[in-house]
Amino acid sequence: MVPRGLILALLIGLVAGPVFGIILYQTDTHEQLVFVDGSSISILTEKIDFDLGEEISIKIINSGTTELTFSDTSYGLEIKQLDGIVVFRPLSSQVISTLNSHDEIEFSWDQLKNNGEQILEGSYKITSVGFDDNKNIIKKSIIINILK
Repeated sequence: MVPRGLILALLIGLVAGPVFGIILYQTDTHEQLVFVDGSSISILTEKIDFDLGEEISIKIINSGTTELTFSDTSYGLEIKQLDGIVVFRPLSSQVISTLNSHDEIEFSWDQLKNNGEQILEGSYKITSVGFDDNKNIIKKSIIINILK
């Protein structure tokens, strides 16, 4: 005879597995682009999980209704390890750059550090920092994963 506790545990597992899977599927952490009234910046990549060495396309989008200003032509883009160490900043000129409402700029990153070394697998934070018309800091970050 099979113990009732075992049967109960199997039934709970059979019901909880699909329910938990549906919940995880619906709470995908990859942000969708939403335009808002006021100052806003968005960062988009085509996915959040990348293979090691895969080229990553990064879009910085003015998702607000006001013009954004950046201190250089990199549009405030930095890629950091989660401990805050910067691994990549695009080469840029010290020229003030602007993004009008709904404008976007695209960067491509080959997963190399600024010193030319290949990054390691792990999670990385992509950040962009700009300023609105009132000189308020507008900052956005997303996290991507580099997998082997």
